[in-house]
Amino acid sequence: MMKRIIIYEPGAPEVMRYEDAPIPEPSAGQVRLKVEVVGVNYIDTYQRSGAYPMPVPFVPGQEAAGVVDAVGDGVAEFQIGDRAGFGFGVSGAYSEYVIVPVEKLIPIPNGTPTRLAAASMLQGMTAHYLTHSTFPLHAGHTALIHAAAGGTGQLVVQMAKRRGARVIATVGSPEKVKIAEQLGADAVINYTDQDFEAEVKRLTDGAGVDVVYDSVGAATWEGSLNCLKRRGMMVLFGQSSGAVPPFDPQLLNAKGSLYLTRPSLAAYTAARAELLERASEVFSWIAEGSLHVSVQHEFPLRQAAEAHIALTSRKTTGKILLIP
Repeated sequence: MMKRIIIYEPGAPEVMRYEDAPIPEPSAGQVRLKVEVVGVNYIDTYQRSGAYPMPVPFVPGQEAAGVVDAVGDGVAEFQIGDRAGFGFGVSGAYSEYVIVPVEKLIPIPNGTPTRLAAASMLQGMTAHYLTHSTFPLHAGHTALIHAAAGGTGQLVVQMAKRRGARVIATVGSPEKVKIAEQLGADAVINYTDQDFEAEVKRLTDGAGVDVVYDSVGAATWEGSLNCLKRRGMMVLFGQSSGAVPPFDPQLLNAKGSLYLTRPSLAAYTAARAELLERASEVFSWIAEGSLHVSVQHEFPLRQAAEAHIALTSRKTTGKILLIP
């Protein structure tokens, strides 16, 4: 038997139950991963609450790392004892063992600690596609990055700087200002005592920014659009403050022929070659020490509810992990 978190109906964090379950067996084309570390992400809270409906019951979790301990028929890419993990497209990470289709499993190279691999797969690949593909940054671009001291935000800031962009970051406390500055942000706005829209206009001499990377949603939506220069791009990739309300697309025209995209990691890692390429680059930067991954909290698996409360409080910085 193994331990897992299971959700029988959506709701508050307390709906997550810590229960026994049989250890699953892999079928053809699958591997069984003995989970050592689980990454906690906002998508987990959206699915748990019902904001992203899921068939019930279900085991939450989209990100984990550990060791392959069983392989199904036809699996040649992985062997028992290999370190591996997944960052999206697999449900059930909140468990001591999880079955993973081989096409979704990512090898963890030597030099990348398992703990940091689990902390960086979903958020690291998200930051990678945002800065390299959705709006490919380069020198001369200015990017506005919201929630810059959060787990994903920290990585977006660092990758934007790797690409040569000027970074304007928003955060919610003086402590978070220091974090964003240490990561290389060129200007940091504390939105609790500054109007981020007015500050962006001041910092850009009224021109606005080329792109906004916004994981906050409802609370920043209108101001973010107002920060964009003509034909700028709004990249809305999360909704930690709630969903953006319906709007008339004519608004994009009125504000300067703006672009709007709502991307997902699934769409940017649909091909296995693309999945492995993004993960490989993230892992290589971690191994060489040029990408800093901050882990703020680690909770035992049985305390998944406390982990969700910590994440959604928006008082945390860096990554939250669960340890089976």
